[in-house]
Amino acid sequence: MTDRVTVSLDEDARAALDSLVRETGKGQSEVVRRALAFYAANFEAATADASANLEEYHQMLSSGEHVLLDVDFLHCFLEYVTDAEGDPDPDFLEETDRVSDYHAREYESRFSDLGELLDWLSFCGFLTVRRTDDGTYHVVFPSESMKWFMTRFIERSTVSLPFDLRIESGVSKVLLTELPSDE
Repeated sequence: MTDRVTVSLDEDARAALDSLVRETGKGQSEVVRRALAFYAANFEAATADASANLEEYHQMLSSGEHVLLDVDFLHCFLEYVTDAEGDPDPDFLEETDRVSDYHAREYESRFSDLGELLDWLSFCGFLTVRRTDDGTYHVVFPSESMKWFMTRFIERSTVSLPFDLRIESGVSKVLLTELPSDE
């Protein structure tokens, strides 16, 4: 059985339908059926508010302060800044600590708690975070080299924030706990 539906198309919708009919070689009804099926299958993605994330990415990239980098390149860089025993190159540590210290000053006015910082670093793709009710965060890193690099960065870049940090390192993840600064 086939149901008929009458719809009103604005100018943009009409142009889109005409374009899809031309590109697919299918009739209007078939294009509309496929479009509805696609929309239904992808409803969450189509209705999610991605604009905030896109705006953040745009701001990061357009300022020239950040770049897109394939994650494999990042892992390569981190793997080759260690010596034969796996210890980081002292010159590399000195430079990354300098960057971390700069970020500590920047973060002082930007973040008020550990969760905000971890959400930002997760947004940037450095880690995956899951929070618990007691101020502890389970942080998972994509590699061992990323784990030592980002753990060191987090430790150094949070020194000016209004809390203390407890770090418990596991095999593939780190537990980070926000503590009152007087503890």
